[in-house]
Amino acid sequence: MRRTPPTMALPGPIPETRHDWQTIKTLLPYLWAWKGRVVFALCCLLLAKLTNVAVPMVFKDIIDTFTLPGANKLEQAVLLVPLGLLAAYGALRFSTVLFTELREIFFARVTQRAVRTITLQVFEHLHALSLRFHLDRQTGGLTRDIERGTRSIGSLISYTLYSILPTLVEIALVIGILAARYAWDFTLITGATLTIYVIFTIVVTNWRTVLRREVNELDSAANVRAVDSLINFETVKYFNNERWEHDRYDEQMQKWETAQIRSQVSLSWLNLGQSLIIAAGVTLMMWRAAVGVASGNMTVGDIVLVNAFLIQLYMPLNHLGVLYREIRQSLTDIERMFSLLDKNREIQDAPDARPLFASGESGPCEIEFENVGFAYEANRQILFDVDFKVGAGETVAVVGHSGSGKSTLARLLFRFYDTTTGSVKINGSDLRALQQASVRAAIGIVPQDTVLFNDTIFYNIQYGRPTAPREEVIAAAKAAHIHDFIERLPDGYDTRVGERGLKLSGGEKQRVAIARALLKNPPILIFDEATSALDSKTEKAIQAELEQAAIGRTTLIIAHRLSTVMNADEILVLDAGHIVERGAHRALLEQNGLYAQMWALQQQQNMIEA
Repeated sequence: MRRTPPTMALPGPIPETRHDWQTIKTLLPYLWAWKGRVVFALCCLLLAKLTNVAVPMVFKDIIDTFTLPGANKLEQAVLLVPLGLLAAYGALRFSTVLFTELREIFFARVTQRAVRTITLQVFEHLHALSLRFHLDRQTGGLTRDIERGTRSIGSLISYTLYSILPTLVEIALVIGILAARYAWDFTLITGATLTIYVIFTIVVTNWRTVLRREVNELDSAANVRAVDSLINFETVKYFNNERWEHDRYDEQMQKWETAQIRSQVSLSWLNLGQSLIIAAGVTLMMWRAAVGVASGNMTVGDIVLVNAFLIQLYMPLNHLGVLYREIRQSLTDIERMFSLLDKNREIQDAPDARPLFASGESGPCEIEFENVGFAYEANRQILFDVDFKVGAGETVAVVGHSGSGKSTLARLLFRFYDTTTGSVKINGSDLRALQQASVRAAIGIVPQDTVLFNDTIFYNIQYGRPTAPREEVIAAAKAAHIHDFIERLPDGYDTRVGERGLKLSGGEKQRVAIARALLKNPPILIFDEATSALDSKTEKAIQAELEQAAIGRTTLIIAHRLSTVMNADEILVLDAGHIVERGAHRALLEQNGLYAQMWALQQQQNMIEA
């Protein structure tokens, strides 16, 4: 029986919809940083439109020269046209192109630098957001929002500066000339046509913006499903669910298809309405000009001038609706990206936060968890009144069943979250009084779930200290017992590990993580199930290296295998967020409590496996 894919919610709409003017206001400072180029580009724009409007006026004089009454008509045409008007006509034609291209040349750097700056700011802000945000995010939708927003910045600037603004300037110049040189009804027809056209375009386009937002959200939702499925490629294969994933993706694409069709049909109605308004306006203007020529109030040059103005005015006006629609679409795309900048940084440095160490200094660190209580959510308490200290250079291990809150201690020490109650201190200073970067620089970690960059093995090890020379990277690999394995690979250290390191086994990824932490050489080490993916033989070999690396460093070991923590100075037994036992390995066994039960159970498992 074929299963029906569950309905998946769309990526959440923007929590607080930004007004278009707010989006533009946010964008303007990035452009005004290059105010010299902006002003020059605007001057070129104005000059280009002045010369463009002057071309039909010169052409009118050329026509009138040929149609002047009297005996000297041929002589005037021979003398005036070649020597004056034609030269002016050609110069104005070239000047229009010249000023237009100068505007684009000088404004290109403004546009691209604005795109680069905003993109980097969003990227930096995303890295500054809390772990809570990144655990909840949908990577596919997020990347699509950034991609569309980045692309739309350039489009918005291009549409406004190169199309909308020049058209508005030209409209003002043409209406001014018509009002100054011809009867009032020419200006009335032009003004009425423009007003009706603009009102119709804005009303219909605003309606279409709602449809466009729906298309964007459905597009992001489809991308979320596709990326999530591809990231979990192995899981899909394990459970033979290719068809299931196909149906889930197609379900979302069907919704997108329906929304896209509605959007396209509404565009056709918009274009039809705009064309009807323009056709009516052009017909009335040409009829009025023809009446003026027939009555002798206007020359043939005048009707040519009016016709040329109509062509220059209504051709770009015909695209004005498209441009307005594209601008609204760009604003819709940009607002989703800018909304990321509005996301609150849950964990921020205090204004008076200080570094853990003075510049250039380092040294041993003492860690203290003082009556720490923590909850990811109000109704989900994880830690209760946790209180312990790791002296400088000491090793403290935390053990307990899965879900007892062990890994949460490491997250609090890194200050991915702030404690709900109590405090975490390093060298007597509350983490909230220290700069986050300095705290994290002092800590090295081998995480339980090692995720690698889609790059080379060398890059992933060197990531612990990007400036480390090759010799130190290799030394760290040897200490993690992975050097010989790397040397056997065809590309050695230049072997690419694939997305999230999927080309390596779990144990190989874990040894890369150990090498990376050793290369960082920090005063504090955290081993979060550091050897859980290793076989017993490799675990024993690396365990000796980890114990050697811990000498002189403050070390927190989070472990499920008790054999890895036997030599710790103190062992804490965590159960349901409470410290229920503490002491050295032998003392805890003598207590015959939870630790002793866990030890006995693991010894039985080892005997069965043996």
